[in-house]
Amino acid sequence: MNKKSKAVILLVVALMVGLIAGCGSDSKSSGEVNVYTARHYDVDDTLYAKFTEKTGIKVNVVQGSAPELIERIKREGKSTSADVFITVDGGILDSAKKAGLLQPIESKVIDEQVQSDLKDTDNEWIGLSTRARIIAYVKDRVDPSELSTYEDLATEKWQDKVVVRSSTNMYNQSLLASMIAINGEEATEKWAAGLTANLARDPEGGDRDQAKAIVSGVGDVAIMNTYYVGQLLNSADPEEVKVAEQIGVFFPNQETTGTHINISGAGLIKHSKNKENAIKLIEFLTDVEAQGIVASTNFEFPVNKKAEIPALLKSWGEFKHQGLDFAAYGDYNAKAVEIANKVGWK
Repeated sequence: MNKKSKAVILLVVALMVGLIAGCGSDSKSSGEVNVYTARHYDVDDTLYAKFTEKTGIKVNVVQGSAPELIERIKREGKSTSADVFITVDGGILDSAKKAGLLQPIESKVIDEQVQSDLKDTDNEWIGLSTRARIIAYVKDRVDPSELSTYEDLATEKWQDKVVVRSSTNMYNQSLLASMIAINGEEATEKWAAGLTANLARDPEGGDRDQAKAIVSGVGDVAIMNTYYVGQLLNSADPEEVKVAEQIGVFFPNQETTGTHINISGAGLIKHSKNKENAIKLIEFLTDVEAQGIVASTNFEFPVNKKAEIPALLKSWGEFKHQGLDFAAYGDYNAKAVEIANKVGWK
């Protein structure tokens, strides 16, 4: 072997050693993952940034309403750039699954991090957090011993004392759907009619507005999600903090069917071009650190049992939830909308 050949061999060996050493010194992956999301919270951006910092994988976010994003994914078909679909309702996640937009998420990490009743039976979507739809009450006018069930809010005792947002809102549609699944159509229609008759005003605003309404004296009790109470208590607006300090959280139906909960979740898009990165992102979003951040800053309940529960959520107490398959929310959505329209729940 002449000197020139030896030099070439040494150069190749050096390059190989350098490549191997380089792989060993930097464990970060490369590439990107594209998220189509109907969640619009600051905490999500914080988590995406942490994921990128940890893995080197860039997160590209497309925001919109869930129906808009689903139609976009359908329209884009095999050429879609979406890798992960995130939304805040179990019924919508199930609709995306039934539309053939998702594929199973195969990950032992996620299997260990998320309990089985908070994910799809075929693993096509995974829960990221939960929220309870509770009865908020004004502390100086309502004794919590007066409260019991959603059904009770339709009795004469609560005439002109209940406030709730519009039935066009998905949170209420899924609440109605859950009651159809548990109590049947006839009983749910009767309940919805009674509740509508007891409303202190026509539905308006979001959940925060319902809390403000009962504190201002419009009504005495409001149907709303727990995490809004946490957001009000931690608001930068002192007036919102004052509102939250005057209301209590009551988990209804503890002696019967359990409190209604809904879920935020992530689905893996069927035609994902960055499948490995998508699964890594979902693994990250359900790990102990990310779940703790969601619970402490957005006041949602974590799906990872090992995550730390903040003092505020602990102060509300433990509660029994309905325990329904979230697919029921999608299965009964059309009937729920029909019932709401029929009884005049605007």
